[in-house]
Amino acid sequence: MAELRHLGKRSNEPTDKVDLIEWGGETIHVRLECTEFTALCPVTGQPDFGTLVIEYVPAKHLVETKSLKLYLWRYRGERAFNEALVDTIASDLFAQMRPRWLRVTGEFNLRGGISVTAMAQRGDEERYGS
Repeated sequence: MAELRHLGKRSNEPTDKVDLIEWGGETIHVRLECTEFTALCPVTGQPDFGTLVIEYVPAKHLVETKSLKLYLWRYRGERAFNEALVDTIASDLFAQMRPRWLRVTGEFNLRGGISVTAMAQRGDEERYGS
């Protein structure tokens, strides 16, 4: 198993890397939900709140959830449009985890009377997506 930098430690600093746990089991579908995702509007600087759902089918690694939380915290101070955030997170996690398939869905709270839901997928959707 790779060294876990965050689990069991007092680390609470945002990070740009997630820790991985080796996976040698059967094909499974993992769903992680972050109901307190926040980032900043790129124009006004006001906070955008939403729920981020990360689904994936691991190849060789599972994501360690404390490091994922710290990774997502790094966006609290980022100014970006919701759609761009979802796309960036999907690309980052896919590159780090190398899963068979990954989907990131962001469901953002109302702003100006409009809610935004954005989804980005990577990998073999035909075989592993649902």
